[in-house]
Amino acid sequence: MATALDDGAPARGAPWPAFAALIGGALAMGASPIFVRLADVGPFASAFFRVLLALPVLYAWMRIEDAHASGPADAGPRFSAPVVAAGLFFAGDLFFWHLSILHTSVANATFFATTAPVWVVIFGWLAYRRQVDAAALAGLALCLLGGLALVWQSFAFAPEHLVGDGLAAGTGMFFGAYFLAVEQARKRHRAARATFHMSLVMAAVLAAVAIGAALALGQPLLPASLQGWAVLIALAWVSHVGGQGLLTVALGSLPAMFSSLVIFLEGLAAAGLGWLVLAEAVTPLQAAGGLIILAGIWIARPK
Repeated sequence: MATALDDGAPARGAPWPAFAALIGGALAMGASPIFVRLADVGPFASAFFRVLLALPVLYAWMRIEDAHASGPADAGPRFSAPVVAAGLFFAGDLFFWHLSILHTSVANATFFATTAPVWVVIFGWLAYRRQVDAAALAGLALCLLGGLALVWQSFAFAPEHLVGDGLAAGTGMFFGAYFLAVEQARKRHRAARATFHMSLVMAAVLAAVAIGAALALGQPLLPASLQGWAVLIALAWVSHVGGQGLLTVALGSLPAMFSSLVIFLEGLAAAGLGWLVLAEAVTPLQAAGGLIILAGIWIARPK
């Protein structure tokens, strides 16, 4: 990836609109576990429909964006290297995430998935020799500590969970690579165009995964009710269009390192929605973890 792409940081625009987009994307993505739990299809099928049902909305957004754009046209082919890479990385993220849930606890899978910012640091240095300042590293450490506090009550190391824990770590690795790829895609493409075309790549990969899971594992592929379809539409329009779309907008102005901390806000949103929608209690330790995450994000913010 390093040889094909520019190694600089994204062009900086006004930070606060981008930060608002980042927060909105985090909240939207944080709702996805609720929708997945309510869906009456297999986990891989829900990942596929999350992307497929989002495509019409993303296409409409792209056409509106093209009609009102005042800047220069997108550079390069529609399926440029970073767009394809982002699509493959996020498909890998969803694949490993849903697979890890089948082999370890949700708490373990959630925590190891939050290692994405660590991979942003590692891949950013390997691919572009990017240096990370002390404030960003301190903020990342606090976010990891807060993320562990969110899941501590259910988190446990167990030999039978090692495979699932490793798969969840793969989730974090793919998500970290996704942030860097989207950051590079935003140098060449507008937000809507990049999101639409990377989602086409995701849909192609996840279609094969969902069909394979239905045939090999017997996982339900299609919803059995209108309510099931409604949940999948909500997953697609809220978590994918809202989550991935707003994240792509933000990565046009904010660095991938800081933006990757969005995954911790996902945990906060998931805990809050679990309390509101599913009546799941929020413990004092989880509340403290949330405050630690917010402190870490504040410390790591671009100056």
